[in-house]
Amino acid sequence: MSVDLPTPIAIFIDAENRGDAEALALCFAQDAVVRDEGRTIEGLAAIKLWMAETKRKYQHTMEPLASAPKDDKTILTTRLTGNFPGSPLDVRFIFGLDGNKIASLEISS
Repeated sequence: MSVDLPTPIAIFIDAENRGDAEALALCFAQDAVVRDEGRTIEGLAAIKLWMAETKRKYQHTMEPLASAPKDDKTILTTRLTGNFPGSPLDVRFIFGLDGNKIASLEISS
């Protein structure tokens, strides 16, 4: 299924699926904030580390299913498949964009 995504979100999905933490510099703002699994990760360096740790732990891939704007956010529903209980899961990624960069990301199931 093809889902039309803003460029920084498309780069994020591609980087996640390839496990390329360095590619995050192309899509996240330097002071971006990620909320995932009850944690808050702040700043590009910490986000790169979070991504590498998460990929190593879950060995996951993402398949975009649907995308919709809501207020000033983009809500992306994905099928997350990996090494975790209940895989695959449909997960919501709520992106806040600032120009051509991701300023915030909240992940919830």
